[in-house]
Amino acid sequence: MVKGVNKVIYTVTFNPAIDYVMSLKEMKAGFINRSEKEKIYFGGKGINVSIVLNELGVKSKALGFVAGFTGDAIEQGVRDMGIESDFVRLEKGCSRINVKIKAETETELNGQGPQISGIAIAMLFDKLDKLKDGDTLVLAGSIPNTLPDDIYQKILERLSGKGIRFVVDATKDLLLNVLKYQPFLIKPNNFELAEIFDVKITSFDDIVKYAKLLQQQGAKNVLVSMAEDGAILVDEQGDVHQIGVPEGEVRNSVGAGDSMLAGFLAGYNEKHDYSYALRLGTAAGSATAFSNELAKKDEILSLLNVL
Repeated sequence: MVKGVNKVIYTVTFNPAIDYVMSLKEMKAGFINRSEKEKIYFGGKGINVSIVLNELGVKSKALGFVAGFTGDAIEQGVRDMGIESDFVRLEKGCSRINVKIKAETETELNGQGPQISGIAIAMLFDKLDKLKDGDTLVLAGSIPNTLPDDIYQKILERLSGKGIRFVVDATKDLLLNVLKYQPFLIKPNNFELAEIFDVKITSFDDIVKYAKLLQQQGAKNVLVSMAEDGAILVDEQGDVHQIGVPEGEVRNSVGAGDSMLAGFLAGYNEKHDYSYALRLGTAAGSATAFSNELAKKDEILSLLNVL
């Protein structure tokens, strides 16, 4: 799968992390617990998108903020996976370590992350100013409390009119405030869609209705994921696409939405066909959900063949 000539996908991860996953049979609070195995992942929603894009042969450049020895590890880890990066280095603090404990139940301890200064934000904006006509910018997830809560809006306002495809995966006001900049793609899930309009969604028709309301506010394509119920895409021509999910055992929900986003972008870059993009996105999201980590190319393509 080859992306368009001279066009680049940029992903932004404001608060990347090292995810330290510890597995043990049982965890007893207040006692020393010893793990049976550990794994380390380098992540954050934007980085997850870059990882899955890379699996599908689509190169991207990862942007964001890193700090300290953990930031060094994240940069090296991303580089070792074959992903180009151009992070802003913060002078103080350390990128966060998130501890995931998998025992009888799953427990997560997520770090806060370093302080991000106004100077660092300006440095990120300078990097974003280099995006060109036809490039794609992916903004995904919540923002750390050290950033202004209108950072998404400021970025899209700054880059508006340059012919850049904006892809936004965020909730409520973060999403609503950028619709006027006509993002190429937004990806709420069905619960987030209901929250945006403060309604109860009970049917396919409801999802289509509210997705089209988001289009009226500016979004070009609205992809609504519904977990085991599949996904619905209302594309910029007004066509509605619905897809189910393949059979499989769900092992992991972390990163499934990011994988779906990456698969959709890879599929659209390959064929410029929304039905195919939805199929590849669904295959990628499902492959991650059926794995213990982010999906691999062969797993994605195997599921694509049954959709």
